[in-house]
Amino acid sequence: MARPTSTARRELGDELRRLRGERRGASVAQLLGWSESKLSRIETARTGISEPDLDRLLSAYGAQPDIRDRLLHLARRGRDRVWWTPYRSSVPAPYDEYVALEAEAVAMSEWETQIVPGLLQTDEYARAVIEVGADIGDPETIQRRLALRMARQPVLVREPPPHLTVVLDEAVLHREVGGPGVLSRQLQRLYEASRRPGVELLVLPFSAGAHAALSESFMILDFAENSRGPVVHSEGLTGGFFHLKPDEVQIFREAFEDVRTRALSAEASRELFTRSSDVPR
Repeated sequence: MARPTSTARRELGDELRRLRGERRGASVAQLLGWSESKLSRIETARTGISEPDLDRLLSAYGAQPDIRDRLLHLARRGRDRVWWTPYRSSVPAPYDEYVALEAEAVAMSEWETQIVPGLLQTDEYARAVIEVGADIGDPETIQRRLALRMARQPVLVREPPPHLTVVLDEAVLHREVGGPGVLSRQLQRLYEASRRPGVELLVLPFSAGAHAALSESFMILDFAENSRGPVVHSEGLTGGFFHLKPDEVQIFREAFEDVRTRALSAEASRELFTRSSDVPR
């Protein structure tokens, strides 16, 4: 059975709690013939909600049609079986959730300090990254994760394609993931990707010095209007972390704009990919 996408569930719960406003949970539950604990579990994302129950709850709150449609969409998305379902057993839940968001995003803004982003990795570079993962236990898991990573990449050529903006720390261009030859071919791939419509690849040079995003790599995902709010995904050794609160998202936006402003131009970055890829194979 497909796992629900918990960011959708959390956002749905937050929206329902907001719609409840000053109403007491016990009063709402009594009106619907529910237990108060059921309403609490839905609002705190500990359980999902069926479409009929959601429809009744939204009617009780007097939700406007646009809000009703958006929240019904969130509830449905958490129940959908999706193309990456066969790979789910080999990845942790946060990664599964990230793939779901990536597939839906209309714009992605990524700051990366260590490695080339997964959507732009070559097969051999991706394998080298996956093989050193602390939670990898067997060759089959490596192969399944590699297959999933490669299967994600067509998202960049769907119609309409998302807009991808990536700022890479210059260190990424010198870290010999997989060895010099693998890195060289990966940088050539970056050069090719940088010429695609809707893809902007920039390099933050060492000379830029200190900046607002020194602490971590992250991606900001934006979605179609009236579908859901923006989400920030940041990486950690034990999995990804999601930030949904508007004030937190704004902090990451400002940090991204800082590194983007300090980065080399797209043309200068492209030239750097070319120069850096000229290494012994």
